[in-house]
Amino acid sequence: MKIQMKDIVKSFGSNKVLLGVNIDIKSGEVHALMGENGAGKSTLMNILTGLHKYDSGTVIINGEERTFENPKRAEEEGISFIHQEMITWPDLTVLENLFMGREKKTSWGWIKTKEMREIARELFKELGVNIELDRGMRTLSVGQQQLVEIAKSLMSNAEVIIMDEPTAALTDREIKVLFTTIEKLAAKNVAIIYISHRMEEIFAISDRITVMRDGISVDTKPTNETDKDEVVRKMVGRDLEDYYPNIETENGNVLFEVKDLSDGKVYENINFHVHQGEILGFSGLMGAGRTEIMRGIFGIDKLTSGQLFLDDEKIDVKSPSDAIRQGIGFLTENRKEEGLILDDSLIGNISLPSIEEFSRSGWINTKEEKDFAELLIKRLTVKTVSGDVPVKTLSGGNQQKVVLAKWIGAGSRVLILDEPTRGVDVGAKREIYMLMKELAERGVGIIMVSSDLPEIIGISDRVIVIHEGHIAGEMDKADLSEEKIMTLATGGYK
Repeated sequence: MKIQMKDIVKSFGSNKVLLGVNIDIKSGEVHALMGENGAGKSTLMNILTGLHKYDSGTVIINGEERTFENPKRAEEEGISFIHQEMITWPDLTVLENLFMGREKKTSWGWIKTKEMREIARELFKELGVNIELDRGMRTLSVGQQQLVEIAKSLMSNAEVIIMDEPTAALTDREIKVLFTTIEKLAAKNVAIIYISHRMEEIFAISDRITVMRDGISVDTKPTNETDKDEVVRKMVGRDLEDYYPNIETENGNVLFEVKDLSDGKVYENINFHVHQGEILGFSGLMGAGRTEIMRGIFGIDKLTSGQLFLDDEKIDVKSPSDAIRQGIGFLTENRKEEGLILDDSLIGNISLPSIEEFSRSGWINTKEEKDFAELLIKRLTVKTVSGDVPVKTLSGGNQQKVVLAKWIGAGSRVLILDEPTRGVDVGAKREIYMLMKELAERGVGIIMVSSDLPEIIGISDRVIVIHEGHIAGEMDKADLSEEKIMTLATGGYK
């Protein structure tokens, strides 16, 4: 399938998102689509698949001008879209999610469960996925859910597959499996439109790169004729110096301490501390227990044992409300379901943990609330037409900034950041790193969970590595290397 999109223009009210985008997709190629959050990448793909109608321009498929009434029709015609924000049915099983809307049935309308299982098992075997088909989607990690979404797309026999940040929640092994699958698909003449902010992936897997900036397609080049620095310059319109800022804060006293933390299931006997002004990195393979430890600290999940100390005083945290009152903030890895109220405004989301600050005798001073939120919106350079619009209208990276703004505004003394730059472009990543630096300079203790090893090494003062629910080791910044971290993460010794 060959696709051409010419001079595509799209506005949402007064917000001009696409100002004239041109892109062409060839059969059997991996075409990377790059740009900062808010550049219009997802909107362009939503236009291609019929979710949005464009204001002007032309879409040509196999030499014929076409438009699709809706994404289902586009999928039936051979174009599948794996979204960054996954669309799943959390209360259904993996098998039910795979075949939702495409169930195998007898002539009498009975569902052919056995046949569906055989198809799913064969596909999972080909992908190297080891997930039980009867498990509920809600019980899966974000990475596992992403693999199910990829498998579901491959079942549609698509000629074009759009992948929006497909590896954001995958382990290194799962990424290798995905790349092998992409190579097989390309060999079968399937075109892949690959949206990612991970430069190393783009240069490893793509044939051509199209860069977008502020709603315009800036350039398209063969991948082997460009480099990371040129792509970044085109994305942000400037050179991006010192990708990881030099964070040289002088650590103060121990601010926060965890002793003998266990949940009786995933992790046990977790002990660590964070100093004032320190960024403590947590690394490890997916499923090792990093996120579960943070959820236990914040009071989301129950603990079987353990104590928490703030300024050498024991604190009692049995719920997120308790954690917030004690000055602990938590940016979760799943912003869509746990970090945001998607239908609420930016102002409502940002002010939520601090709402008591604007309340007088049960009444909210909406002016103070709005001024407070809009100051943070401006400070974090959130791209939006207004603080009053629903947060679901923002790009993924800007939604992440809103979550971060919420906890900065709450005055958190201990800030837990679980995958803070997942799905965030290079420019926004640096802005988040600079905010972390500023917070550390103010004495905030930061705990950062990340699967991005260069990020862990570039930002952390110390790193704790988790392996199968236990602390496998701890390293100071001077001793950090990807090899040492991975050795500990896989059960070896540094």
